Amino acid sequence: MGELILIRHGATEWSRAGRHTGRTDVPLTDAGEAAAIELAPALADRPIATAFTSPASRARRTAELAGLEAAIVDPDLQEWDYGGYEGRTTAQIRTDRPGWSLWRDGVVPGDAAHPGETIEQVADRADTVLGRVTPLLPRGDVALVAHGHLLRVLTARWLGLPPEAGRLFRLDTGTLSLLGTEHADPVISEWNLPAAVIG
Repeated sequence: MGELILIRHGATEWSRAGRHTGRTDVPLTDAGEAAAIELAPALADRPIATAFTSPASRARRTAELAGLEAAIVDPDLQEWDYGGYEGRTTAQIRTDRPGWSLWRDGVVPGDAAHPGETIEQVADRADTVLGRVTPLLPRGDVALVAHGHLLRVLTARWLGLPPEAGRLFRLDTGTLSLLGTEHADPVISEWNLPAAVIG
């Protein structure tokens, strides 16, 4: 039985600055590209049956540089649509909404390109992805190249937890995590590993 390999895309200028990056297509930095390249040897050693990537260029480029050139684009792997909070940092949002938490308070609607999503909508997409990829695991590992908040929600749903439990799983850029099973129970096998630790 294979495992789910979760790969958060490499760093961008927005992720480095802590800006919420949902549907805005921000490219990888040089450091983000280097981190993606460093993941390739660890992935080459895995029995990957198939790979999927978010449509965002930062995820597709990470997949390519990590050796997953044949990754299938899956719109359900897009990041949380942050609506009116797109491009803003948590500190900036809290000037208007003291104590704001994405996981508890959600987002406000934005423009037509960023209408916003509830956590339930993000969880529905994560559940759809899991429903699609879980039947593939008997053939080997399945790699998912996507985004921090989406992958944290997906992890919560893999574990049978409510989506807001994703707040408990810090996930850095350019890292690899593994979801598997132990005695048929879903578990986290490895979490938030940079290439230096994997190698």
